[in-house]
Amino acid sequence: MLHFARWKIALICLVVAAGILTTLPNFFSAKQVESWPDFLPQRQMVLGLDLQGGAYLLYEVDKQDYMQKRMRSLVGEIRSALREDPRIGYTGLGVQGDATQVRIRDLTRLDDARERLRPLVNPLESSLLGGQAVDEFQMDVSDDGLIRFTYTEQGLNDRMADIVQQSIEVIRRRVDELGTTEPNIQRQGTDRILVEAPGEGDPERLKSLVGETAQLSFHMVNTSMTGQQALENRPPPGTIVLPSVDYPPIQYLLEEAPLLSGDDLVDAQVSFDQRTNEPVVNFRFNQSGARKFATITQQNVNRPFAIVLDDEVISAPVIREPITGGSGQISGSFTVEGANDLAVLLRAGALPAKLTVIEERSIGPGLGADSIESGKIASIIAGAAVIIFMILAYGRFGIIADIALGVNIFLIFGSLTLLQSTLTLPGIAGIVLTIGMAVDANVLIFERIREESRAGRSVISAIDAGYSRALGTILDANITTLIAAAILFQLGSGPVRGFAVTLAIGIFTTVFSAFTFSRLLVALWIRRRRPSKLPI
Repeated sequence: MLHFARWKIALICLVVAAGILTTLPNFFSAKQVESWPDFLPQRQMVLGLDLQGGAYLLYEVDKQDYMQKRMRSLVGEIRSALREDPRIGYTGLGVQGDATQVRIRDLTRLDDARERLRPLVNPLESSLLGGQAVDEFQMDVSDDGLIRFTYTEQGLNDRMADIVQQSIEVIRRRVDELGTTEPNIQRQGTDRILVEAPGEGDPERLKSLVGETAQLSFHMVNTSMTGQQALENRPPPGTIVLPSVDYPPIQYLLEEAPLLSGDDLVDAQVSFDQRTNEPVVNFRFNQSGARKFATITQQNVNRPFAIVLDDEVISAPVIREPITGGSGQISGSFTVEGANDLAVLLRAGALPAKLTVIEERSIGPGLGADSIESGKIASIIAGAAVIIFMILAYGRFGIIADIALGVNIFLIFGSLTLLQSTLTLPGIAGIVLTIGMAVDANVLIFERIREESRAGRSVISAIDAGYSRALGTILDANITTLIAAAILFQLGSGPVRGFAVTLAIGIFTTVFSAFTFSRLLVALWIRRRRPSKLPI
């Protein structure tokens, strides 16, 4: 156990040197690190929200808003299904409260209408045990010809679960576009989403960017009357009136049915108009969208074409010529930041439902500085107490354990820096806990060496037996702790996960430093000093 091949010594020294070198940038400012040569490591540790400040937002999915939108889309599906059979006459199609309903005029066609509309209950999933499928809607058919669609409880719950997951993915793409380091985005309960953005200096911009629904659609402008005239009178059937983003807003009369949607986009980038030098957003359609866009522009030359974002007209250019390249441009009174935010929203996609902020906190860096200082003090006190105890209890071997402890701390910080894992305040607590656990393995080894020496073994034999026989106990103790850390990481969230990560990393570095590295130091000391008795 005390013999080390040269390649093993070189490998151990290489691991220790890598840990120290990787940790080194954390002792300098970001500007100083940027001036370093390229061959030196330049990554610095990622600090969590509680250490460097940032934005904390808790959103709730607006269930009623989604239900109303879904019910309105169901109206179109019912209309399309019934139009397939001209013999089925109907009236009163629309949304009433939390239900969509339609009345069949000819009761002899009620069964035909029922069969036409049955697929619209929309089975979501089937039971793995062979049970009935979960339907999104329940269809009730009355003898007087009234057909009502209402949400089933399980169908609505499943839909909300999907919406929350889709919203998390969209939010993650939007926040990542901002360049925020290690954002924490996760589900809270059944219909809430937590967003933590460490280091974000503009929480208001983050809030507006995350909460924007970003439902993009393209509509033809109806020129039969102005939008203001449509508001004062009754708009023509199949049209809607929407305001522009200007101040004061201009009212536009648009065809209600969108010709294209944001789902047809594949990219959006900021550029500058060569004539006016104003920021604009260039967008590009997928193949299907490009074909639709080409057909629309060919058939509507010299007609205005409105680009609508979240029920507001952001641009209404006139189609001067057919656009067959599958790309277009959104122009307006954009600032550079506003154009960039719009491009981010279009690239990330639309939220499936409206989000409402129910809790908002802006955490300043001052709190983080206090937390870091408190963590430093706690770590220094804990480290000093452990170092003094080990020297008093084990003498020269205690000094070796303290050196291994220092290497262990470098390896922990080096691993966190290399993996870019977020260090939180509970993570600092995990490091402090690891300091105590690290020397625990040395205590087991040294006490075992004492027992072997008292049993009459020689110095080398006692040390060799102490390390080999304590290994099983050390592994058992650390494996059980690693299991606990894995469970904390899997079931926990936010700060709990931060604690679990540092604890797990600390376990691996502890086994390496307390067993492998300290054993190498002891072996080198024995080879040099040839002691006749144990210095414990």
